[in-house]
Order: sequence, then C-alpha cells, then structure tokens
Amino acid sequence: MSILSRPDFHPALVAAMKGYSFSKFKQDLTAGLVVGIIAIPLAIAFAIASGVTPSVGLVTAIIGGFLVSAFGGNSVQIGGPTGAFIVIIYNIISLYGLEGLALATFMAGCILVLLGLFRLGTVIKFIPYPIVVGFTAGIAVTIFSTQMPDFFGLTIDEKVPGDFIGKWGVYLRHFSTIDMTTAVVGLLSLAIIIITPKISKRIPGALTAIVVVTLLLWIAKEYFGVTGVQTIGDRFGIINTELPCPQMIGFDMKSINLLLPSAFTIAMLGAIESLLSATVADGVTGSRTNSNTELIGQGIANITVPLFGGIPVTGAIARTMANITNGGRTPVAGVVHALVLLITFLFAMPLISLVPMSCLAAVLIMVSYNMSGWRTIKGMVNNPKGDVWVLVVTFLLTVIFDLTIAIEIGMLLAVVVFLRRVSENTTIKVYGDQLDAADSDMTKHEVLDLQPGVSVYEIDGPFFFGAATKFDEMMRVSTSEVPVVRIIRMRRVPFIDSTGIHNLRILIEASHKEGILVVLSGVRDNVRDALHRSHIDSLIARDHICDHISKAVIVANELAVNRRREMAGVMTVMD
Repeated sequence: MSILSRPDFHPALVAAMKGYSFSKFKQDLTAGLVVGIIAIPLAIAFAIASGVTPSVGLVTAIIGGFLVSAFGGNSVQIGGPTGAFIVIIYNIISLYGLEGLALATFMAGCILVLLGLFRLGTVIKFIPYPIVVGFTAGIAVTIFSTQMPDFFGLTIDEKVPGDFIGKWGVYLRHFSTIDMTTAVVGLLSLAIIIITPKISKRIPGALTAIVVVTLLLWIAKEYFGVTGVQTIGDRFGIINTELPCPQMIGFDMKSINLLLPSAFTIAMLGAIESLLSATVADGVTGSRTNSNTELIGQGIANITVPLFGGIPVTGAIARTMANITNGGRTPVAGVVHALVLLITFLFAMPLISLVPMSCLAAVLIMVSYNMSGWRTIKGMVNNPKGDVWVLVVTFLLTVIFDLTIAIEIGMLLAVVVFLRRVSENTTIKVYGDQLDAADSDMTKHEVLDLQPGVSVYEIDGPFFFGAATKFDEMMRVSTSEVPVVRIIRMRRVPFIDSTGIHNLRILIEASHKEGILVVLSGVRDNVRDALHRSHIDSLIARDHICDHISKAVIVANELAVNRRREMAGVMTVMD
C-alpha cells in the first residue's frame, strides 16, 4: 500500500522545465529536427518488416515518441518502434491478427506500469548480460534473414515459413528468381549507408541512402524506362495520411490467456531495451535515469499506442545517441522529434511512396549488423564457460524458435549457472584440534585449543539450497570419530534460506538423538532473525548461540569436559 500511495514517478520533462532557457530550446530544437529526420526511414522500415503499413510505423513513432519523452525518466531518451520487436510483432500478427497485437501491446504496457509502480526498475537492470547479448544477436540474425526477398527482389510463389531454417530453404529454392536491378539498388543503398558516416558522422546514412537512391530510381524510371524495382507505393498503394481515431480494444479471458506470454515478452524486451538505452545515455551525459519512472512512461506509451492501431514502443539506442550527439539535453528534443514525424506523416507521404523496398531492406540489414554486437560476442569468448553457454543457447533459441522461449530458458540457464558458482564458492572447513579465532585478516590471530570430542565446522558463503546438501554430506563424512560437541561457525554466512534452515534443523535433531550437542558461533543478526522466525533457536540452549568463536569454544570445551565426567561416572557405577 505504501508503494502505490507514493509511486516513484517523476517525469524528466517536469524537472527539465525548471530553469529552462531559450538557449536550451535552440539545442533541443536542432537535435529534435535531426532525430526526427533519422527516425522517418527507421519507423517505416520497422513497420513494414513487422507486417504492418508504413503509416502505422509513423503513427507509432509520433504518439509513442511523444509519450516516452513526456512521461519517461530519462532526459534524452527517444522512443519509438525498434528492431527488437520485429520478430515478436510479426509472429503475433500471423497468429492472432492486428487485434491480437493491440491486446498484447496494451497488456505489455500495463505490465510495464506495474513494474514501475512496484519499483522494479532497478531489478530489470540485473538481467544477465549474456542473455541480453544473446537474444539481441539472435534478433539481428532474424531481421537480416527476413530482408532477403526485398533486397534481392526474389519472386516467391509459396508461403514463406516463419521458422529460420524453413525460411532459408525457400530462399535457396527461389534464388534463381533474383532481380538484378533490385539487387543493384539494394547494394548501392547499403554502400551509401556504410560510406556516409565516414564522410560526416552528422549526416544519417540511412536517410542519405533513401534520398539519393529514390531520386536516382525515379530518374531511371522516368527517363530510361527502368522497371521491376518495387517501391512502398507499389506494395501498399495510396498510404492513408489521416490521423487515426482511438479505438477500444476487445478483452476476453481466452484472448488474454493466449496473449499473456507474448505480452510478457514485449514488456521484458521493452523494459530491457529502454533501460539499456537510458544507461548508455547516462554514461555519455552524466545524468541519472529514474528507472521506475522510465518504465511507467514506457508503459503509458504502450497502453496508448495500440488504441490508435500502433505497434510496441521502447527506447531506441541509436536515435537516443543521435539526440545526444546533436545537442539534445532535455525531453523537449524528443517532443520536437515527434512533431517532425507528424509533419512528415501529414504532408510528405506521397514522397515516401517512391522509396524502393530494396533500399529499406538495406537500411534494416545495416540495423541488424549494428544490433548483432559481434565485437561484444568476440570479446566474451574468453569469459567463464557458463556465461558463453548462456549466450550461445539464448542466441540459438532466438533464431530457431522465438524470443519468449529464448528469454525463459536463457534466464533459467543463467540462474542455474549463478547458483552453481555460488554453491562452488561456499566452502566448509573442519577443525578438530586447533583453530584461528580471527574474524578477519586484520584481526590479531589467536589460536584456540579444542578439547577432545569438539569439532568445528566453518561455513564460508551463503547457506542456501545449493550449499545445504554439500554441508550435510560434509557432516556425514568429515570425521572418523563421532564428536561430543559440534560447533557450527557461521561468521561468513551472509544469509540462510529455507533449505539451509531445514538442513540445519535436521542436523540439530539428529545430533541430539546421537547425544551430540550443537553450538552456533558468529551468527549474524539477519541469520539469527531467520533462525528465530523458524524456531531453530528453540532447539538449542540460548547460551549455545554465541557471537564469537572464542565464546563458543569455551562453551563447547566445558560441555565436552562435563560429558566425559558424566561418562566416567557412569562407568564407575557400572564397575
């Protein structure tokens, strides 16, 4: 209740308005104009690749971009459709239609808002890096593979399968249908995109390629009779330039149950990509993103966009960096970028219709190359084998199956690898004659003598289910003689979970049945509280739970001496 009554929602736009000046506005205006121009071809390309019309991509970028800037927690974040969503959007549309996509996007928006309200923005950042790299590279390969027909002008007279292997099988069977003119247009576009940044980093390569290639193709068609190269207008006809009115989204439990996994995937992808983009931006600008506000802002955008027929939105790293590079420092730049897109949508769509599909394919091929992160993957080859395996498996699952499975299994593998590492780092030492009483390397060392029958078991690391079994096995095989007193030294146990508590309870009860006394040493306050809540402390005398090993050894030695005297008295009576 306290979380919801005081949500961590502080839009960066509100904060930016305090002390806002005309000089800042000029910077934001320039940056917004440039980013808006850059976003035009990307919004159109991502829309077409996702299986929707160019106008849907622009509407998404307009509404989503504005809302992300207005309600987000980062000052320079630019929101809109991104390549990460292409695969999942395409699959949802093919299975459930546009109505299914709208419902999944709306639910994803609600999930993002809830994540922000419950202050889980920081937690999202902890998703293992190999998973992020793996599914990002997998998405890049998938995007690349979907552009082959448009890039080469292939004539395919059968339905292209959705799976990666089947898709490339169809491509290879129809590669003889390649249209050379279309391929030349695609290769020329790709060359311009690659070369332009080498001439000037301020000029967007994608936009340059679209303008130059579209103009050349128009001249070739008008004056030289060149045909066969498909344009956006050829595929989609006259593009609607009317702003759509909001439409209600239909809800029913069957659809919700069917689309919830997809909605969760969209939400996770959106959260990861937006927070990753925000983190990168913070590193450049020196600002600090409010992660929870950013998630709420992304959620608001994804709740609103499907009402207008749009597709999912998230923070776009490339556009955000372009915003920073061109002087943008407040969310006003993002608002200007949305206005530029709106003007383009209302007045420039006839020109957009002239853009060749192979040129857009070249744009997306370059996007996929930049997304692949092959340099990062190359640098991670020498990382721990567990991380490499998580990356490889996540990548392969993304390419061969889908993102939902990739994220789920990738997270499971990452958890398993993490638990294995922690359990391996949890060590158990056994002392039978002497031990060092020092609590740290800086503490003066004091050697303590142990009475016969006193054994010390020191746990170094978390006492959780991954280490509890190891501790239990160590107890059974550590000593040849049954001890009289067991000291369990827990000074280096940062936490204990229910499995650790369970195993400890069983050990204490089994020890008591065997006539062995148990003494706990160096128990931290949080561990002591956990033991108290579980009533473990009721199984041990209060003075048998000690805060330092020296006290525990004194107690244990006295218990051992007393036990020997008792045994000696029993033997005397028997004699």
